[in-house]
Amino acid sequence: MMSESVRRIARDARQAVRQGSEAIERRRRARLAEMVAHARASSPYYRELYQGLPERVDDPALLPVTDKKALMARFDDWVTDREVTLERVREFVADPARAGEAFLGRYMVATTSGTSGVRGLFVQDERCLAVHTALGSRAGGGLGVRDVLRLAARGGRTAIVTAPGGHFSTVVSAAWFRRERPLMGRVLRVFSINQPLPGLVAELNRYNPASVAGFLGMLTLLAQEQEAGRLRIRPAMVIPGGETATPEALERLASAFRAKVRAAYAATECGYLSSGCAYGWYHVNSDWAVVEPVDADHRPVPAGQPSHTVLISNLANRVQPILRYDLGDSVVLRPDPCPCGSPLPAIRVRGRAADLLSFPARDGEQVSLSPMLFGTLLDRSPGVEGFQLVQTAPTTLRVRLRVGDGADADAVWGTVRGELAHLLAEHEAGNVTLERAEEPPQQSPGGKLRRIIPLTRP
Repeated sequence: MMSESVRRIARDARQAVRQGSEAIERRRRARLAEMVAHARASSPYYRELYQGLPERVDDPALLPVTDKKALMARFDDWVTDREVTLERVREFVADPARAGEAFLGRYMVATTSGTSGVRGLFVQDERCLAVHTALGSRAGGGLGVRDVLRLAARGGRTAIVTAPGGHFSTVVSAAWFRRERPLMGRVLRVFSINQPLPGLVAELNRYNPASVAGFLGMLTLLAQEQEAGRLRIRPAMVIPGGETATPEALERLASAFRAKVRAAYAATECGYLSSGCAYGWYHVNSDWAVVEPVDADHRPVPAGQPSHTVLISNLANRVQPILRYDLGDSVVLRPDPCPCGSPLPAIRVRGRAADLLSFPARDGEQVSLSPMLFGTLLDRSPGVEGFQLVQTAPTTLRVRLRVGDGADADAVWGTVRGELAHLLAEHEAGNVTLERAEEPPQQSPGGKLRRIIPLTRP
């Protein structure tokens, strides 16, 4: 059941869309002004950063830019609840068994994998979670009667295909709803990608989900299994996320599963950032979030042109304000109204590619592995602060590592090599040579780290 706060926010969200772009803009400005005032009053970091600004700020362009590195360096000053400290949060996320548990009895905590070179620790309050749930119900408004019946026929069961363990957003969210929202949580189930593909396929066939969510790369592999007849599920909705979804990739998922496909573009920093439409665009929930495509100097980029990066503002989370935050992705803002009819601004994302690594299998066929497999493995590996895997030949993988201070680089490499070899063998990728690189991981000009670089094929 929805709480009263979620119902109230959901009603307002639907009303905003019906009233059109001007009503959405009014809400955005009022909520931005409220969040800036709250951050100044309750966060020492923002109080210092915003000195000299006007008393009321409802235009994001007036705000200085922040990023993960700057915020994490001032974590205890950044948060608005003095009981939330970096030491306490680190201690909390060190225990994978606490994923989805309420931190300090009232907050959800999620971590990022560190694609920008810094691991993020993000705390979300009840208001932020309520907005996330409410806007999710608005995104589902495009389902037809037939789709709703298909969902109901399978009991609304949702399969989240991801890597369990750790405090990553997908795992934490599912665990949170199971614990805090039992009626909703009992129809959510996480399926581990840390197993050979046939085992995952068999589990999904038994579960027969009404909807399937996961990283695009993994869902593409499952689409191949569906096309081959080994996977036999008929979800009403497929929700790919985490990686750039091309129109061709979305069409393949829709055809393989005979389902509505609604790609999601979001981030741990703002989980409700946007929702996909039938035309392959991401519509920004701009009544509760701000998205600014900008150039390298953080100046606005005209609609229709790719940005250097994108700045986001989360207008719901009061415990850890995210304001004019450099996310690092390149986006394109649609210059004309979207054919789907939504008044919400529409973007396409260029900065997250679904990089599958493909190797010869022992039977002579090709085996393709999702980038998420490698990320969830190495993010937990002791001593590894960053990594990059570069496929330089069909059976050669070059491993770039950034080792933490005080860690034995040779010992870390030995552990990483063993874990990668085990992963490849488990997924029947035969005779792959693992090379230890002398150079560290290389960042792109936009500042983000492309952690998986597949072989460029003719």
